[in-house]
Amino acid sequence: MSAARVLSAVAVALLCAATAATAWAQADPKKVLRVSLRSAETGFDPQAFSDLYSGYVIRAIFDPPFRYDYRARPHKVVPNTTVALPESSKDGREWTIRIRPGIFFADDPAFKGKRRELTAADYAYSWKRVVDPRTRAPGLELFDGKIVGMDKLVAQAKATGKFDYDAPVEGLQVVDKYTLKLKLNYPWWDLLADLTSATSAAVAREVVEAYGDASGWVMANPVGTGPYRLKEWVRAQKIVLEASPSFRGMPYVESSDPADRDVNARLRGKVLPTIGRVEIYVLEESQPRVLAFEKGDIDYLDIPTDLVPNVMERDGRLLPRFAKAGVRMERGVQPSIVYAFFNMEDPVVGGYTNEKIALRRAIGMGYNAEEEIRVIRQGQGRFANMVVPPGVSGHDPKLVANTKYDPAGARALLDKFGYVDRDGDGWRELPDGRPMALKRGTSPSALERQYDELWARNMKDIGVRMEMVTQKWPDMLKMARNGQLQIWQLANTSTSTEGYGVLGLLYGPNSGLANLSRFRLPEFDRLYDASKKLPDGPERAKLVGEMSQLVAAYAPWKLTAYRIENIAVYPWVIGFKYNPFNQNPWQYLDIDLAVPRRAVQ
Repeated sequence: MSAARVLSAVAVALLCAATAATAWAQADPKKVLRVSLRSAETGFDPQAFSDLYSGYVIRAIFDPPFRYDYRARPHKVVPNTTVALPESSKDGREWTIRIRPGIFFADDPAFKGKRRELTAADYAYSWKRVVDPRTRAPGLELFDGKIVGMDKLVAQAKATGKFDYDAPVEGLQVVDKYTLKLKLNYPWWDLLADLTSATSAAVAREVVEAYGDASGWVMANPVGTGPYRLKEWVRAQKIVLEASPSFRGMPYVESSDPADRDVNARLRGKVLPTIGRVEIYVLEESQPRVLAFEKGDIDYLDIPTDLVPNVMERDGRLLPRFAKAGVRMERGVQPSIVYAFFNMEDPVVGGYTNEKIALRRAIGMGYNAEEEIRVIRQGQGRFANMVVPPGVSGHDPKLVANTKYDPAGARALLDKFGYVDRDGDGWRELPDGRPMALKRGTSPSALERQYDELWARNMKDIGVRMEMVTQKWPDMLKMARNGQLQIWQLANTSTSTEGYGVLGLLYGPNSGLANLSRFRLPEFDRLYDASKKLPDGPERAKLVGEMSQLVAAYAPWKLTAYRIENIAVYPWVIGFKYNPFNQNPWQYLDIDLAVPRRAVQ
């Protein structure tokens, strides 16, 4: 190495060290942000998690290579742990990613007292974890089938029961300490957006080997390079994060959005994060969450749909008492789809024969999604016309790929395919005469009970008996992944502007992972494989429309709503801006300690 390069490397190291020291100095432990989760977390392993709420925490602890600029509109991807955006060949099949030197993992005993720098090899290792069959990663589709030579390694792992992490892979080359080169089986046009996902974040091999369970999961020992580290965790109750002393620091970059003028003035010259401690409380019931916000015990509130009238008008205006307290509103249509899935392997609701399809379609026609939006969601939603939600590529507001509420049509369809009441008790039997009772998964909360009542009442109206299987949300998710649920309603939120990935939740090879319905349709899979190889544009949109129509035809899901998200924010929180693709904004916020924490009167 030349003398000039040595001096340059030293300068970079000194600059990184100085920035980290500044970041730690500006992360004030007196500045405490208090927030809530509406459902319990499941754990904090980037390659193993599958729920939104764990994802919030993971994104504060771990670093993907790229991220969405929190303040930029329209949304754009920027470097996170890289020195720049990746270099790509013209055909989109080769990518070079350069990691920024001087980024360090949080200190942990797994590193045996040494500072552990982030390298290109950490991303290579983490992405291999995603395709390792033992991991059963819910985000498998992110890398599955894309990297040259990886399929051979996966096949060997399935045959031997062990994934060889040290074996060279032609398509995933660690060129040097800070350079990663990808060679792909087909163009990966959405690489930038996909590599903002938590699944693509870097973990350290030493940590996985020190703390991994039988599946290689490290849910309870998160050690990342992000702005925060886990300080305290009482499962399903409380999570405490503290600013990581080893974090590199992020100098505040002023926004060009005129709406951010005041924030620019407040944060100009600061290094993020400024908040030294984040306290996260799991409050599953809506009423305690709203009360905690009114008392000033949490700093901002995702307003529960069942208690909208307690906080705001349906048009988005806060009630006067909240406005008087200086509370402000942030709102938007979330890029999420709410749906009820059917277990396609279940002997009652599963299967691909005409009578099984007819049963699922009739159930969808019998459920009043419009009433769900109007009554339960208090108008804070839109009828879902297709699988891909608004705000992401592939959404077509003109496409009709969902059943409307039609109980008469549902009854006629059930009659036609032999689901009739033979014994006169008011409930339909299966075509072979056996009793039929649908079992729907649910959670023990007041809000969920409203959904239970609507589903049961709607199904009774078409002569179908529905029973509820009640478990806590994390247990319900575990049952769904194990194929133990017949029907379950939940939501999926896109974490990037590329919407075709939502359809990966119905892709056959993801069955039992992200694909909880276990939907396996060769025609759908063929279209999905083809869509992955196309850039965003009319050709891919056409395939997305065809896949959406197949979902409507075979009905593995009953689509219900696109959610409108309403967030009330106290005046002492500086910098909050609604951004559906960056849903844990903690590192971008500040707390004004001069503003008194006054409860809403």
